[in-house]
Order: sequence, then structure tokens, then C-alpha cells
Amino acid sequence: MEVTNYYEDRPHRRRPYMIGAAVLAGVIAFAVYEGVAASPDASAVAANESATVEPIGKTGLNRLVLTPSAIKRLDVKTAPVHNIEVKGKQRKVVPYGAVFYDADGHTWVYTSPKPRTFVRASITIDSIDGSGAILSAGPAAGTRVATVGVQELFGSETEYSG
Repeated sequence: MEVTNYYEDRPHRRRPYMIGAAVLAGVIAFAVYEGVAASPDASAVAANESATVEPIGKTGLNRLVLTPSAIKRLDVKTAPVHNIEVKGKQRKVVPYGAVFYDADGHTWVYTSPKPRTFVRASITIDSIDGSGAILSAGPAAGTRVATVGVQELFGSETEYSG
């Protein structure tokens, strides 16, 4: 008498059910994803949950106000513009990490006039000295500028305003 293993014959019987369950799970996951993504509130929540962008008159610039959770998530840091003497002249200096170059090669920093509020300001770099950018034009000494999260600020400003 030949003894067969009962379980050796069973896997091929379970396979169609397992494949069907996997396909069904994928269809359900896709339907849920599409339902959330297509929700009229989904894009509004995504846009409003991180920042608001307010035009500043007819300057072409915007005021970017981040939520407290966005500040934490982006880990935005600021530092003051300060003066140093270079060849007998007072020059403004910002940390080089604060400098942002746009697609046209213009140089900018994001000033922070109030907590969680950022405004892009044009700068002219005279020279780079180590980790600092020495400016011939830019925000006044004492003005706080973003030093970490600058690229994200630009992305937030241009995504919501343009």
C-alpha cells in the first residue's frame, strides 16, 4: 500500500484562490487611492495644509506663510544678516546656505519678517568667503534670512502662486 502525503496534493487547489484574493486586494487598493485622489477636497487640503501665498502688491513677489507643522517638517532655520568690514568698507554677509539661484541665474534669499513668514529678496553677491556670501546689495543687517529649507520655500511659493 502506497502512502501519499495529503498536503502535497493541496497547494495547486489553493493557488487560484490566492491569486484571486491578491487581484481583489489590488483592485480595492486602487479604488480607494483613486477615490481619495479624485476627492475635491484632497487638493485643497494638500495646498492649504503647508502654506499660504499672498501677493505683495504689484511687486511680483509673494509673502509665504507656513503652518507650524510645515516649519517643523521642513526644519526651516534662520540667521540674521550681519555686517563685516571688507577692505575698509562695511559689507552685509549671509550664510551661503541662505543663497538661492533661480533658473535665470538671479540670486535671492528668503527674509523672515515675522515667525513662519518668508519673503523672497533679491541680493547681489560681491564674493564668497568660506561659508558666507558677502553682499553688495541685499537686506539690511539684522534681517533674518532662511538658511535651511530655502529650496522648499521656493518650491512652495512657485507651486501655489504660479
